[in-house]
Amino acid sequence: MLKFLKFLLKLCLSGVMIGVLAGSALYWYVTSPLSLPSERVEFQVSPGSSLWRAAQDIRAAGVGIEPRVFAALGKFRGAEAAIKAGNYEIARGINALDLLDKLTRGDVLMAEITFVEGITFRQLREKLNAHPDIRHETQGLPEAEIMRRVGAPETSAEGGFFPDTYRFSKQSRDIDILTRAYHAMQRHLAREWAERDAGLPYTNAAQALVMASIIEKETGRDADRPMIAAVFVNRLRRNMLLQTDPSVIYGLGEAFDGNLRKRDLTADTPYNTYTRPGLPPTPIAMPGLASLRAALHPEDDPALYFVARGDGSSHFSQTLEEHSQAVNRYQRGRREVPSAPAQQGSDEGKP
Repeated sequence: MLKFLKFLLKLCLSGVMIGVLAGSALYWYVTSPLSLPSERVEFQVSPGSSLWRAAQDIRAAGVGIEPRVFAALGKFRGAEAAIKAGNYEIARGINALDLLDKLTRGDVLMAEITFVEGITFRQLREKLNAHPDIRHETQGLPEAEIMRRVGAPETSAEGGFFPDTYRFSKQSRDIDILTRAYHAMQRHLAREWAERDAGLPYTNAAQALVMASIIEKETGRDADRPMIAAVFVNRLRRNMLLQTDPSVIYGLGEAFDGNLRKRDLTADTPYNTYTRPGLPPTPIAMPGLASLRAALHPEDDPALYFVARGDGSSHFSQTLEEHSQAVNRYQRGRREVPSAPAQQGSDEGKP
């Protein structure tokens, strides 16, 4: 019996030693720096990947981990289902425990893209398509299909995306970025529409967005936006033609060569506000928040005309006579187009 007890004691001691050795080995594994083929390594964890599958992809990128052991570590820590998809970057000195924490935090590589105020949807798409860190899934898709995919009821995309800087994990889909920008515009527009001034000549928020796009293209000077809005609102109320050059230019499309001529002002298109009353059928660019607010909170002023001074600011007039004098002072001889009632040469400060 005594011999049997001694045997059990030795067995237990051996088990303890084995446990200690195994624990030491595990501690060494999780705290020792992983071998990397270079100072920094990038890898991707695909959506829906298991921890073991992610570990295989990480090893394929040259990181010295054993997938099954790494997956076991994740299971032991209750993290096997908590890893986040995305693109990651690690540097020399990282250990297995830090790597697991990084995957569960979703500490992915980030990129960003900036949409500036006043660009058209065509220009926005060009910027998206040229970005190296975006998965391009909308190239070649018609505009109406893109709008359907972002969940929009509209078929025209012009003006429907909010200008801002959007941060995203590398290799995000372009449609996801567009969806964020679309819903951002909808939030801003809904808020500004709810707080709009009384008596504005818009039947819905979509018309206010059209007006905001015109204001955006007319000036880059925030201080002038409410006054420019006042001019166009006053003209709408009086059933006067808006006569705004940017909408004419938009209607010319790729035929516009950078020089707006008299014949362009008489060439009828749905966007020619010299030949057609009211607002254009869609926005002509992507307005920013300042232009949205100006469209819905115009200055309380009787001005009906404005002209660019040439320094980015505008001169506003109540009468055609005063406006003609301002045109002679600031614009005469600068181009072929005769003076327009709403404005003349107000391209200053445009994107």
